[in-house]
Amino acid sequence: MRSTGSGACPLRAHVDPRLLRFSAGATATVLGVVLLIVDVARPLGLGLLASQVAVFAFTAFVSFHWSLWAQIFARVVWPRIAAPRELEDARPPRFAQGVGFVFTALALITFLLSVDVAGYSLTALAFALAALNASTGLCLGCKAYHLLHRPNPA
Repeated sequence: MRSTGSGACPLRAHVDPRLLRFSAGATATVLGVVLLIVDVARPLGLGLLASQVAVFAFTAFVSFHWSLWAQIFARVVWPRIAAPRELEDARPPRFAQGVGFVFTALALITFLLSVDVAGYSLTALAFALAALNASTGLCLGCKAYHLLHRPNPA
């Protein structure tokens, strides 16, 4: 009989691809708002950026399925749509979330150090990558994961 521990759950290793696009859209929205307001309402903008850093960290290092965007998707969107035809491996999107964490954490740090050009640049880059994923389904962080984890030629 198979173990029923958390590592044995087959759904933890897979994720609904529609959740990935929903999460990317929500992330792009938050980062877009940050870019618009950080100059005029700095504490609010930095607070939103910090919240997105926390979402990236939780999703990358704890669980994609229990992240904020996944919970909203599960409660609001998923009950209204059909089950997915297929699931995707969760490792590439979690890696991409880790990349997003690094970019946005560095953006937050540079904003806090008043190096606004770097803060805007890093936030804009994270926004562009999230918007690309949300609009086309192309996840460049996932592509990077696959490049890094290619099988070695024998």
